[in-house]
This record gives sequence, C-alpha cells and structure tokens, in this order.
Amino acid sequence: MQADITVVTPVSATAARTLAHEFAAKVIDDPGSLPAAINQGVSEAGMQHRYVNWLGDDDLLTDQSLESTVGALRANPRAVVAYGSCRYIDPQGKELWVSKAGKWAGRILVWGPDLIPQPGMLIRREAWDLVGGVDESLSHAFDLDLLLKLKNQGEFTPVDHVVSCFRWHPESLTVSDRSKSLEESEAIKRRYLTTRQNKFKWLWEQPVRVATRIAAQRLNKRAYRRSAAKTSG
Repeated sequence: MQADITVVTPVSATAARTLAHEFAAKVIDDPGSLPAAINQGVSEAGMQHRYVNWLGDDDLLTDQSLESTVGALRANPRAVVAYGSCRYIDPQGKELWVSKAGKWAGRILVWGPDLIPQPGMLIRREAWDLVGGVDESLSHAFDLDLLLKLKNQGEFTPVDHVVSCFRWHPESLTVSDRSKSLEESEAIKRRYLTTRQNKFKWLWEQPVRVATRIAAQRLNKRAYRRSAAKTSG
C-alpha cells in the first residue's frame, strides 16, 4: 500500500526537513497554527488520494495500521471514518494504557467523552472536503469538531486492535492545558445538540468532565511512577 507524506514544519526546523526529504516527503512551511497546518497539509495532497489523516509530534502508527483502516473503509462504502484503539506510551516508548475505542464511540460523541483516538483514524477524502477540514478558529478540540461534522456525512467503522500510539508527557497540547481543552470540547458539543438537548446538558457535562480528569490523573501517575522507577534504577 502506498502512502504519500506531507510534512508541515517551521523553516527553522532544519533537522525535520532533512529527515522528511530522506523519506521523499513533501515539505511545506508552517502557517502558524496546528489546525491551519493540518488543512494546508491535506490541501497539498492531490485529488488522487482517497483517504487522509494527520499525525502530531507525539503520534505514531502501528504496523499494519493503514492496511486495517483502509480495509475497513473499503469494506463499508457508507463509512467515512475508520478508527481503532490507541496505545498511550511514556517518552521511552513503554505502554501506560490502551484506549480501546469500540463501536459505541461514535454514537455517544455528541454528549459523552470523545473515545475515538485521532492519531490512527482514517478519513475518506471526499467527506473531508465536504465538511471543509478542521476548524481553524479552534485550538484544542478541532478533531472532535471534525468528527461531529463527519457524522452527518456517513458511518464510523471501528477496527478491533491498536492502530496508533500517543506519547504522553506534560508538554502535550491537550495534556498541558486540560481545562481549556475540556471547555472547548463542551462548547463544540453544544453546537450539535438540539435546543431541547441543550436544556439537559448539565446531566452529562459534569460527569464527563470528572471522568476525563480522573483518567488524565491516572495516566500522569503511571507516567511519573515509571519515570521515578527509571531514575532510581
């Protein structure tokens, strides 16, 4: 399976640019924000590309990830997004936890937690173009907004294994500013609720907020314990 890579990076990132050229990747200048970089990277891809996704500095795809997600989309013509589980790892690559996204992840998206890991999900290019890519006015939860827009275009189909990894450390965008990320996520979900549903949003917003913080705290504890054990060892 052939995959073309576009690397969006600052002009000053000479090491990243050199590495990108070694892998025959297209290199374009960073426009100044992560959502804008994602949109620009996809727009640089030719129309012959049927599927798209993006990876951040802390994201990895597992072996056979693309084969699995492409296969899932080919098997279901009604599907616009394929996704699988994500392995959270520490800076040394050791597993901390696995986010096991299941078939219910897409169904609870508008009111529950976002259980669809972005790094390994694959999006049908036609659907991406129809919704206009990610919203560049957002800073944290633009992937959630994209998924909610895509729900109106077709089905989400899961694969039953780990397709990506996310390196968890305090400098990660959503890790370092958890409160802002949660606030933006809640505001986005309200856009897609009906007037009646918005009246009852208090029933789930606080529980989801608490559950998200608890999960993040548990991951932080595991990461810190792993770091402390390595230091003492």
